[in-house]
Amino acid sequence: MKFFVSVVMFFLLLNCFAAAQTLIRDSCKTAAVKDPNLKYDFCVQSLEQDPQSKTATSLSGLVLASTNNAASKIINVKGIVEIILKSKKYQPGTEPALRTCVELYDDANDSLKEALMNVKSDDYRSANVHLSAALDEPNTCEDGFKEKHAKSPVTNENNILFQKILIPLAFTNML
Repeated sequence: MKFFVSVVMFFLLLNCFAAAQTLIRDSCKTAAVKDPNLKYDFCVQSLEQDPQSKTATSLSGLVLASTNNAASKIINVKGIVEIILKSKKYQPGTEPALRTCVELYDDANDSLKEALMNVKSDDYRSANVHLSAALDEPNTCEDGFKEKHAKSPVTNENNILFQKILIPLAFTNML
């Protein structure tokens, strides 16, 4: 009898993960069609690597998971910039741009926290506003370096961050 229960549980879990994978792929596909800036492969890979996304059973669950995922990435990128500032390993004249990036990441993180509260209360219009605000910050950070005619040390991280924030924004546009 225990064996039978174990087998049933295994198949139920397997079915749950397969359903989540289908939800992720279908949602990313629809979002990528609606927003040409969203990279389908990145969307799928990002969500399939996230444990919270893998257990989502609805698009709103994916919005919640992907917003948390984006918030984690913001904290990560901010930490990278803070390490660069502490180590003083940056091009001459770029310290102000790096400090501005830290402030922008704080603003983006605040916006994502607001978006999370909005999503939890099913207020997707407000979540969309806050996600849009957060989405601007990685590019604004990069603009600070362009104004100085300098190379940003976090361009790759900002590109990834942009995509990670774009995912929940695109999903809220589907709700």
